[in-house]
Amino acid sequence: MKKQNTRTLALIVCTFTYLLVGAAVFDALESETEKKKSRDYFNEEQSIRTKYNMTDVDFNLLRRNIIQSVPYKAGTQWKFAGAFYFALTVITTIGYGHSTPQTDAAKIFCMIYALMGIPLCIVMFQSVGERLNTFVTYLMKQGKKCLRLKKTEVSQTNLIIVTMNLSMIVLMSGAAAFVHFEGWAYIDALYYCFITLTTIGFGDFVALQKNNALERQPHYVIFSILFILFGLTVISAAMNLLVLRFLTMNTEDERRDELEAAAAAQTAVRLDGDVITGNGTVVSQAQEHPEYSDHISVCSCSCYKIRSKDKHRYKVTRSPTRINHLLTINNSVHEKEDIYSFIDENNSTSNYSFLQKKRASV
Repeated sequence: MKKQNTRTLALIVCTFTYLLVGAAVFDALESETEKKKSRDYFNEEQSIRTKYNMTDVDFNLLRRNIIQSVPYKAGTQWKFAGAFYFALTVITTIGYGHSTPQTDAAKIFCMIYALMGIPLCIVMFQSVGERLNTFVTYLMKQGKKCLRLKKTEVSQTNLIIVTMNLSMIVLMSGAAAFVHFEGWAYIDALYYCFITLTTIGFGDFVALQKNNALERQPHYVIFSILFILFGLTVISAAMNLLVLRFLTMNTEDERRDELEAAAAAQTAVRLDGDVITGNGTVVSQAQEHPEYSDHISVCSCSCYKIRSKDKHRYKVTRSPTRINHLLTINNSVHEKEDIYSFIDENNSTSNYSFLQKKRASV
C-alpha cells in the first residue's frame, strides 16, 4: 500500500478515535452536572409556579418572553456598530447566535452576503497569514545572523513553533483584556477567545453584550473587532503551516513514487515478436520496444554503440525454423543510414549468421 493511502487511512482512524475519546471525556465531565442542574432548575420552576399559582400556559409564555428578550436587553444590536459586529461574525463563520435576522428580507440578504463574504474572508486571511509567515521568517533569519549562527535558514518546523507561540500570546493577552472589560473569570475569558478565534462560536460567552456597550463604549468595540481580525490572521497562519506541512509530506511521497516508477520504466523491456535467447531457443509472442542510447542496448553486454540521436523500435518475427525478416517499425524522418540497413530479405542465411553474433539476451 502506498504511503499516501496509508497516511489517509491512519488519519481517518485517528479522527474517529479522537471523536470517541472526546465523547467519552465530555460524557464523564458533563453528564452528572447536566442531571444535577436539570433537577435544580425543575425544582425551582415548581417552587415559582406554586408560589404565584401560575398555570402551564402562563408559565410557558413567561419562559418564551424571557428567552426571546435576552438579546434585546443587552442593548441595541442593529445600529451601525452592532450591525458591523454581526457582519463580522457572519463572514468569519464565528456565528455566535447572540442576534439573528428577524425579517425575511434580512434573512435572504444574510444568505447572499455569507455566500460571497465567506470565501472572500478565507482567501484574505490566508493571504495575510502567508505575508505574516514571510515577515516572521525574515525576522528569524536576521536574528540568526545577529547571533552569528552557522545555519541561518528557517525551517518549516521553526516557523510552526514561532506561530504557535504567537497564537498563545494573542489568546492569553486577549483573555486578560476581556477580564477587564467584561468582568469574566480568566478561564472564561480564555475560553471565549479560543472559541472565537477558532470560529467555533458557541455563543455562551459573547463580548459587547453588557451595559449597551455597542453604543457607549466605542473604544471597546474597536478593540474587539481588531482582536478578532488580528487573532484570526495569526491562527490562520499557524493552521496554514500545519496543513502545508502535511501536504508537503504527501507531495514528497508522490514525487518519490514518480521517480521510482520512472527508474523502473527505464529498466523495463517490452518485446514484440519472436526473440532469440542466449542458448539459441526462440521465445514466441514476446513484446519489445527498446529505446536505444549511446550506452544501453537490448544486449546485456551493452555491445551496441549506436550514435544516432533518433530512437528506433524494431519488430522481430521468426518462424520456429528460420528468421523471415527484420524490419524497422519507425523509419527515420531524414532517412539516415542505420546499423541494421544491411539486412536483405532475400539473403536469410547471412542474416542468421549476423544475429548469431549479436543475440538478444532475455
